Amino acid sequence: MTDRDAAARAEILARLAASREELRRIFDPPPIEPGAGGANAGDRPGGFPRSRTMQILMSGRGLGTLGAAAAGLLVARPGLALRLLRILPASAVAKTLLIRGIAALRARRD
Repeated sequence: MTDRDAAARAEILARLAASREELRRIFDPPPIEPGAGGANAGDRPGGFPRSRTMQILMSGRGLGTLGAAAAGLLVARPGLALRLLRILPASAVAKTLLIRGIAALRARRD
């Protein structure tokens, strides 16, 4: 290995380390302080859902988007939609929907 190859290798490794650090910073942000004023359970360190994708899907807009995609799949490919529906744990989904419904009713009443 010549000096030129070693320098090129060192440059590539430095760029790779910088890119890894940038990805780490993007995908694993530092935890938010407990008194920082976050209303979401995901804002707390160790809260659910931790990933940003799941936080978006569990929000109101995310659930609407997910519902629209599910309805589109049901209309376009009903066989596939029913097969995917069998995979879901029915009791967990029903429990989640029931809890969300009760919470919405309580919020509307208050």
